Amino acid sequence: MNRLRNRLILIFALATLAPLGVTAWIFASAASNAVTRWTSTAEVDQLSRSLEKTGRELYQRACQSLKQDASAGRIAPRKFTAATRQNWRPELQEFYASGESEKFVYGGQDGGELEYLLRHGDGVWTYSTSLHGVHMSELTAQYAHARDVVADGSARDLRRGFTYTFLGLTGAIWIIAFLALIYFAHRISRPIQDLTTGLSEVAAGHLAYRVPTARKDEIGAAIQAFNNMADQLKQSQDRLVYITRLESWQALARKMAHEIKNSLTPIRLTMEEIAARQSGSGGEFYQQAAQIVVDEVLSLERRVRAFSEFSSEPPVSPRRLDVNALLEERIALLRAAHPDIVYSTRLAHELPTIYADEDLIKGVLTNLLENAAQAAQPGGVVLGVTAADSGKVAIEVHDSGPGVSPQARSTLFEPTISFKPGGMGLGLSIARKSALIAGGDILLVQGELGGAAFRVLLPAA
Repeated sequence: MNRLRNRLILIFALATLAPLGVTAWIFASAASNAVTRWTSTAEVDQLSRSLEKTGRELYQRACQSLKQDASAGRIAPRKFTAATRQNWRPELQEFYASGESEKFVYGGQDGGELEYLLRHGDGVWTYSTSLHGVHMSELTAQYAHARDVVADGSARDLRRGFTYTFLGLTGAIWIIAFLALIYFAHRISRPIQDLTTGLSEVAAGHLAYRVPTARKDEIGAAIQAFNNMADQLKQSQDRLVYITRLESWQALARKMAHEIKNSLTPIRLTMEEIAARQSGSGGEFYQQAAQIVVDEVLSLERRVRAFSEFSSEPPVSPRRLDVNALLEERIALLRAAHPDIVYSTRLAHELPTIYADEDLIKGVLTNLLENAAQAAQPGGVVLGVTAADSGKVAIEVHDSGPGVSPQARSTLFEPTISFKPGGMGLGLSIARKSALIAGGDILLVQGELGGAAFRVLLPAA
């Protein structure tokens, strides 16, 4: 499934359909609210006018009824004389000062009482009656609030307000969608830019450059493939450099071996002839001296043969090989030569076979196991391990020796450089050359026994 393509389609759909859907929903909601507000305002206006008319008629009837009851004497008045005028209520003093002959007011604690004020000489008589549950103060307040609502609704320009609201919300939604689109576009384009930068760095020769990523989609797979490619290019470059240097060393070794051999042969033959002709007084001394020279020449010839083997390219006959069987066979062979060394193995089950020359692989394993036994010394331990490693077969040899010093790591596979007494420095170089010919390599890894450890990587068949 093309997840990147589907993601782009989804982002495009969300960036276009989501604002459209939200805008339509806001438009419908705003229109519905506007219609509801307009309808509610009209109803409140009508109800407030009916309330006003009803309240006025009720008030007038209550006033007439109270006046008739007062005239007929059905209600006893409450009399306020001039002598007590200073103690009158404010509304009585205001009524008396106005000069009016009569007046109706409503009051009481809850506004549910109607009072009839009548001037009587220098005093004031009051008649009061209850409005039977009708609270005039509440009716007045409700009526005033209703009129305020109607006035507020009438003062508003609903069309202009709706238009401004619609445009503002639409613009805000569009900006949010646009910012989200920029964010997702950045998330998609940034890894591609990093990958392009990585390709430029590798093309410029910086093979150690890597592009970090934690993505699991197609872009993450492409970045991971780029990093793997860079790793393989770096390894190939290292191998190519090593092989190129090996070729230079091999050419030098062939030339030196040829020149030294040409000089050593007549020297050896001459000294053998001198030793054979010596007799009489002092002949024993000359014979011993000649034998010493012959032995040293033979030692030099052995070294020349070693250089010749290093410089030669052996014929390769690859075939399918069982790595576990090869390792066990080499350990069994060397166990007899080093009885004071403890050998152990940890072999992987169902290990793939390899396709390589058997003599080359045996030579590599013999060299590594022999070096491990010499480093471990009597009573030491040598461990052989096999495992599958990213489509390759890994063979590891660990020893309990002192390990490899940091100074020796950089020149470990250099020919003619040896860190063992009597060594010629060609063993590991020949072993690595054999591994490279077989399509693999040899690496120095962290040891499990406290000493050195080498890993041979070979391609699976």
